[in-house]
Amino acid sequence: MAIIIDDQHRIFTLQTKNSTYQMKADAQNVLLHSYYGEKTDSSDKSLLYWRADRGFSGNPYEIGKLDRTYSMDSLAQEYSCFGTGDYRITSLRVQNKDGSQVSQLRYVGYEVQEGKYAIPGLPAVYAQNDEADTLILRLADPYSGLEVELYYGILTETDIITRAVKITNPGTDDLVLQKAASMNLDFEYGDFQWISFYGRHSMEMNFQKEHIHHGIQSVGSVRGSSSHQYNPFVILCEDGANETMGSCYGFSFVYSGEFLIEAEKDQLDRTRLICGIHPDNFSWTLSHGDSLWLPEVMMTYSGNGIGTISQNLHKTIREHVCRGKWKNKRRPILINNWEATYFNFTGEKLIEIAKQAKTLGIELFAMDDGWFGNRQNDDAALGDWFPNEEKLGCTLKELAERITAEGMQFGIWLEPEGISEDSDLYRSHPDWVVGAPGRKPCLSRCQWILDFSRTDVQDYMIERICNLLDGIPVSFVKWDCNRAICDKYSGMLDSSRQGEFAHRYVLGLYRVLEKLTEKFPEILFEGCGGGGGRFDAGMLYYTPQLWGSDTTDAIERLSIQYGASFGYPVSAMGTHVSMVPNHQTGRVTPLSTRGCVAMAGMFGYELDISKLSAEEKAEIKEQIALYKKYSDLIQNGDYYRISSPLEGMCTVWEIAHPSGKEALVSAVYHHVQANPAPIRVKVQGLNDEASYQLSLTENFKENYPNRRLPYGFGAGETITGAALKQVGFVVPEAANGFQAWQIYICAK
Repeated sequence: MAIIIDDQHRIFTLQTKNSTYQMKADAQNVLLHSYYGEKTDSSDKSLLYWRADRGFSGNPYEIGKLDRTYSMDSLAQEYSCFGTGDYRITSLRVQNKDGSQVSQLRYVGYEVQEGKYAIPGLPAVYAQNDEADTLILRLADPYSGLEVELYYGILTETDIITRAVKITNPGTDDLVLQKAASMNLDFEYGDFQWISFYGRHSMEMNFQKEHIHHGIQSVGSVRGSSSHQYNPFVILCEDGANETMGSCYGFSFVYSGEFLIEAEKDQLDRTRLICGIHPDNFSWTLSHGDSLWLPEVMMTYSGNGIGTISQNLHKTIREHVCRGKWKNKRRPILINNWEATYFNFTGEKLIEIAKQAKTLGIELFAMDDGWFGNRQNDDAALGDWFPNEEKLGCTLKELAERITAEGMQFGIWLEPEGISEDSDLYRSHPDWVVGAPGRKPCLSRCQWILDFSRTDVQDYMIERICNLLDGIPVSFVKWDCNRAICDKYSGMLDSSRQGEFAHRYVLGLYRVLEKLTEKFPEILFEGCGGGGGRFDAGMLYYTPQLWGSDTTDAIERLSIQYGASFGYPVSAMGTHVSMVPNHQTGRVTPLSTRGCVAMAGMFGYELDISKLSAEEKAEIKEQIALYKKYSDLIQNGDYYRISSPLEGMCTVWEIAHPSGKEALVSAVYHHVQANPAPIRVKVQGLNDEASYQLSLTENFKENYPNRRLPYGFGAGETITGAALKQVGFVVPEAANGFQAWQIYICAK
């Protein structure tokens, strides 16, 4: 069973396929955390913990004078509160009517439900009733009456436990939440490192691994979105853990707004991890009967290294977060006109791009920025979502029909959250702009932000986009947001409730996306936040793929896609082949390398076809044929990081079929040396006893002139899965700078 309850001792044990999570309500009705790790029995793990009198660690009054060993400052708690004598970072901080900030949550009961809970208005993991179970633990403050329900969803097969919190005020006095985290996890022992992902616009998801030291470490965002700067996903692992060895824990926040993930190692060498909405811009008033649901956290444990953490999350996001028609279906190979034309295009130019793209095997044309209002650059017209028929030379419907008549699908770019000062929408509704009264809002990319916390703004945008898309053959929508949010203020909120703005904005965004995806289930929506500024599991609930970065340089994308792979599946990331010299870096890389890197995601192009040579066009045809051949393996296979772009000469990754029948290994030289040492790949995910044949994929067979291929690549040569795992094979040497290879491995 996924949930084992010992009613006599009030012990709650959650079991997945390979992990165990345990809590206990003690004699004082404090909910303690007992264990999370390798799967074990349901016996009381809290008995193994040592209590002692810790100087300056206070004791609850009800304990009395005799037991100085019982202190909130040293107990492993399931959901910690400020003001209880616990001096560590805490999950919940509430201001009472008298101004005090003390809460004392005590256990009052539990409930078990078949299936996985859902969260009103928020994205959450979903599952069939026979795939998941839910445990609800109820806590209450005996003084204020505040009620807190802790939700646990258990997905046994993918080793996922989800956490969510519902907070209710049944009392007559208003209570103000000043901090309300979704997860608290205490470790009684362990020397941990944590992996987080930092970055900036056009250089997101940089991997960093640090020791958890004494004190507080954190990553987060106060930018209105999850941000380019830090991703709402971290890994905690034992010292020395790597891809295939060691105990590791993964935590992914299913939320697209401001967040804070904190880790503290205390004076007793215990580690606490807290994840939730960032408290700096947050306060929430609960009046009588009001409730607030907090966003969900996905947790997973592996005793076999970081790679398993990634695979658990990949499978869960693909099958239990992404929804709709496109979650498992092959995505169309698209071409986007942005880097080909920027704002300088006509309808005829777009049709010509689509025609040429069709001859190469590309399936969808996506029209980017500049098609609406008086939009000739990024200074004006954002918010005026009416086609510029003079620029297009026809209606939007006519343009879409002409492109689809060429045998191409049609897609469109939108940025509904932004507004230009020079726009008809602003002139009609200046009060819809986010900004403090009497002050001009801060500009970014010459634009402001629409107040999506307002229901009237949400309703307008739903109606406007529905009217825009209705009756037009649109197959793809790219939803962009090209600035962070500051000047946080809404005219629809009282002055005492402005701390609710940032979260209400995200709730409004989710409502709009829910309505649109319900209305247009056939459309593939791609999320984007100026590239990777909103690359999170929350957005994947509404848009099954995300634009990973505005950088299209293949070598830079190696580290971006490497970082993203730790928490997100290949199917989540939009990846494009672009022109050289690259528009962001000026780097020149072979077309074969750009194609190889882009095939580690949802494949597409972003270039001016008219500037390609006949040889390049022929190579693109080969790339597309290759991607279509292996698309199911790429999109749904098990992903393995073999070597990192942050070290050595060559980045290598592998995607293996879950059955072990085949695998595709990709290798890109990001550095080239004379007389190089061999690059050896130990293949994972194969069957030990089976025999396999190695071959270069079709588009790379001709790229190795006058050089001898390593052993194992010859016709008829076979190698066992065990040998490939233990000994591996050698990647062919680089024939030139930034050389790439793709090796197909198939059972014979």
